[in-house]
Amino acid sequence: MNDQQLLRYSRHILLDEIGIEGQERLLAARVLVIGAGGLGSPAAFYLASAGVGSITLVDNDTVDLTNLQRQILHTNDRIGQAKAASGRMTMQALNPGIDVVALQERVEGERLQELVAAADVVLDCSDNFVTRHAVNRACVTAGIPLVSGAAVRMDGQVSVFDVRQAHAPCYACLFPPDQQFEEVQCATMGVFAPLVGIIGTMQAAEALKLIAGFGESLAGRLLLLDARNMEWTSIRIKRNLECMVCADRLDRDG
Repeated sequence: MNDQQLLRYSRHILLDEIGIEGQERLLAARVLVIGAGGLGSPAAFYLASAGVGSITLVDNDTVDLTNLQRQILHTNDRIGQAKAASGRMTMQALNPGIDVVALQERVEGERLQELVAAADVVLDCSDNFVTRHAVNRACVTAGIPLVSGAAVRMDGQVSVFDVRQAHAPCYACLFPPDQQFEEVQCATMGVFAPLVGIIGTMQAAEALKLIAGFGESLAGRLLLLDARNMEWTSIRIKRNLECMVCADRLDRDG
């Protein structure tokens, strides 16, 4: 690190859990963020401020007036612009020393697998089950840890799915692809603005912990937040040995 970086990240470096070595790992890291909306905004913002060296921000949508109630990467004068490009502008204005790649596309198939395989950590900040399952499958295939968040109305959830750990579940262990779940989105159900900030920030925190290598991640645990009463519930998640997505890890893990 140069003198400017030592000064910028000095409050991280002072922490025993991070120090110079941990900050260097952050600067060398590559993170993929799927979604530049309510969750992706605070998640990407804190990844940038913390000095994650390379961040790929993926979103195929454009900035709308209704987004500005909660999507803090974007501003009023960017209405109509691509969210990925808008997010990149905000992140690099905050920290010009990092590399931000903005992709205005809906990634899937081989393209998604390629992006996931190139990352050290993936953050799923999307708002639908199809994307979440696609990202999970790609992470399981590549053996890349996934930090997943969701928020709607007054309820949020966050977890880590780290298939590098033999006994850790994947997203499909919790939400099997062949089961029907109610698809609820902010556009129709509404969402409490600070809720996405809380969940997205926690996603960033979990990603930074994984990269820097300290603490215990949320792998095997699902945190649920009831923002009406500001109450957290922690639920243990077991790996499903018959999971449609990760069951073949039995052979890989022994």
